[in-house]
Amino acid sequence: MTWPTRERRTVYENRWITVTEDVVVRPDGTDGIYGVVEIRNDAVFVVAMTDDDEVLLVTVDRHTVGSSIEVPAGGTDGEEPLVAARRELLEETGHEAAEWREIGRMTALNGICRAAETVYLATGARRVASVADSQAEEGISAVQAVPFAEAVRMVSAGEITDGETIAALFYAAAALGRVG
Repeated sequence: MTWPTRERRTVYENRWITVTEDVVVRPDGTDGIYGVVEIRNDAVFVVAMTDDDEVLLVTVDRHTVGSSIEVPAGGTDGEEPLVAARRELLEETGHEAAEWREIGRMTALNGICRAAETVYLATGARRVASVADSQAEEGISAVQAVPFAEAVRMVSAGEITDGETIAALFYAAAALGRVG
């Protein structure tokens, strides 16, 4: 159940997001103002595993937080999620994967945002292309293959701080039978 909205005003929009200000009725019955960011296209996250049990991670420069270590990800741009996931993995890492499996769905920043996301486990990842141009456009400075256990350690050590990457790695750990 969502809070009743009495009025909605678009305060900003571009091709990726719409920001609205909603006049709402809060759960306690009082009126309030709520800012909402709506992502126009769903997002995909790819936990890509090599045959050596390594996960592919990208280091990307984010305007909001600076350097961030993440799993390959991006918007669907209106494509089917699996098509977009395959495209994002290739564009960001130069890899393709032999097998793909949807392992979870999540939403980001629920307190302020409507953003649907699908997580894929891609196994048998292998390098098939050089992607220097697309990586430069995306702000990707490095692609690394690290043992899955090392990726988990990186989360625990605060080296991986992107919440969606952390959630995607957890989905993968569950799908791989590495958590109870």
